[in-house]
Amino acid sequence: MKKYQKIMIWFLPLIVIGGIFVPYLGYLMLIMMAIFLPLSYFKGRFWCSNLCPRGAFLDGILSKVSFGNNFPKLFSNIKFRWGIFVLFVLFITYRLSQTGGSIILIGAVFVSMCLITTIISIVLGVATRHRAWCALCPMGTLQGKLHTLRNKNKKQNL
Repeated sequence: MKKYQKIMIWFLPLIVIGGIFVPYLGYLMLIMMAIFLPLSYFKGRFWCSNLCPRGAFLDGILSKVSFGNNFPKLFSNIKFRWGIFVLFVLFITYRLSQTGGSIILIGAVFVSMCLITTIISIVLGVATRHRAWCALCPMGTLQGKLHTLRNKNKKQNL
């Protein structure tokens, strides 16, 4: 595990388990996204490989029980990944619309999304490679696109 991952790994159980009892912990996900998404413009998926709590869990723990099989090529298909992104955004938007603006329910939405995606990442990671989820991760897809936009802008300005 990388140095930062040893710290970040503790955020996953804090949000997933602690968030069940204290839904406000879901806001940690929002804070992390708000801080690290702009970083991706300059550093690409740096967050994913160094700071993501789920990535730290997948590297540090799930890698020990993963079968190490190849994941389906479909996971690498950019259209499929953007489809997952759109579904994720639609689902989270729907769930947020059902909160009535309640601060605690909004936090609970982010806790439940973290729990759901963690369960998916565990199932995929055990059945295939430990970081199979990372190929589908909506946050990672968006980070990769932001970095690509930066590279295009750099080339146009040269």
